[in-house]
Amino acid sequence: MTIEKITLGKNGPLVSKLGLGCMRMSSVWGGKNNDEAESIATIQQAFDSGINFINTGDFYASGHNELLVGKAIKGRRDDAFISVKFGAIFYNGHMLGLDIRPNSIKNFINYSLVRLGVETIDLYQPCRLDNSVPVEDVIGTVADLIKEGKVRHLGVSEITADQLKKAHSVHPVTALEIGYSLADRQIEKELLPTAKELGIGVVAFANTAEGLLTGTLKAPLAPDDYRNHFSRFQGENLVQNLEKVDVLVNMAEEKGASPAQLAIAWVNAQGSHIMPLVSMNKRSRLSENIDAMNMAFTPEEMRILNTEFADGNLLGDTYLQR
Repeated sequence: MTIEKITLGKNGPLVSKLGLGCMRMSSVWGGKNNDEAESIATIQQAFDSGINFINTGDFYASGHNELLVGKAIKGRRDDAFISVKFGAIFYNGHMLGLDIRPNSIKNFINYSLVRLGVETIDLYQPCRLDNSVPVEDVIGTVADLIKEGKVRHLGVSEITADQLKKAHSVHPVTALEIGYSLADRQIEKELLPTAKELGIGVVAFANTAEGLLTGTLKAPLAPDDYRNHFSRFQGENLVQNLEKVDVLVNMAEEKGASPAQLAIAWVNAQGSHIMPLVSMNKRSRLSENIDAMNMAFTPEEMRILNTEFADGNLLGDTYLQR
């Protein structure tokens, strides 16, 4: 049970084709954190399986997630390629906005290094870019941190094609982190082609579209489900969207797999430069997600999926459509 390695971006570092997202190991939106011992064991078993790309954020539960990752990589630093997002400001489980001013970035990086217990972060990226600070200032600050040896590679996350070009002109971007799935294909028009043209690797999260593609959702959602905020998961939209998902459910049954596995496999099949980033907090999920990386589609199966899940076919929006 091992994972192939790919070069992240043009002439970039060697990383696993499957990335481990650690966000769900901590309570980002309020509530309890997951079992810490199980989370640490999951990260370490991921290393044993050949997964080295570990993604966290300094705002995931106010640093809890970085502290957790720090415990998991202690004594195994060489096994880990650590990706860290910064810039989001949270209070009591609510996002208040962004702070991507240069002085703030210089402050954030030092706290991250201490919590992780490392001297260098492998991939460092603003979680988003807005118009509050010029792109040149944000990227230029990370470029300075690279010169200082605190960061190895520049990443960006959830940005537009124009922002990506501008960032790349300031300092070479190694990786773009972005939501991508059968249900969220709007980035195929401009952003993905731009990344490919510039030789930038793509780290694709939300492969199951917030659980929509798992085949386990039922309408309506529970009243306290956070997904009720998004029109995709509301009322008749959700009913019709789940009918679309039945196509994936039926194909999964025929292939002896789960719908979630096929959703990950589809993202994996979109290119050698695209890495599915899958959130896991239990060791039991590892083998299932690694198996998904070895699944293939016939041309007819791919045609069916690309037709049924063509961009715009699902009703309503999520936070990915900004």
